[in-house]
Amino acid sequence: MTSAVALYEALSTAPDERSRARVIAEAFERLEDRYPHLPDLATQAHVREAELRLQKEIEQIRADLRATELRLQQEIEQIRADLRATELRLQQEIEQIRAELRATELRLQQEIEQIRAELKADIEHVRADLTLKIEQLRGDIAQTKIDLLKWLVPLMFAQVAAIAALVKLL
Repeated sequence: MTSAVALYEALSTAPDERSRARVIAEAFERLEDRYPHLPDLATQAHVREAELRLQKEIEQIRADLRATELRLQQEIEQIRADLRATELRLQQEIEQIRAELRATELRLQQEIEQIRAELKADIEHVRADLTLKIEQLRGDIAQTKIDLLKWLVPLMFAQVAAIAALVKLL
């Protein structure tokens, strides 16, 4: 309050307009020295302008955010659709492979049964051949036995006769 009174007294005692202007200029200079940040202070208009600019930026960011969110949701839906399509394709491939596996398994079982039947037939054929050969060998053995007996019996009689002749001679 003292500076205001001193300013008033200096203005009222100033002899002319020029002196008054000098007093006012000095007062402003002291004011600027005392409050150097005064020119930098924001006015109500500056604050309102900054507020409007920030609100505009916020709205723009919100719009960008909504657009980005919408784009991301669309991308997510596209990825989900792609995933469902891939899953469906893989399921179809799995079913196809299962069907092929069942067909292969059935074919192999039929081949196994065919090979078993062929093997059984071969075994029966070999068994019949072996039975026939065994019977032939038995017949051959019996014939050989008979042939041996044909030779052994007269040979034994000849030995007995030779022994008897030796016994008589002695």
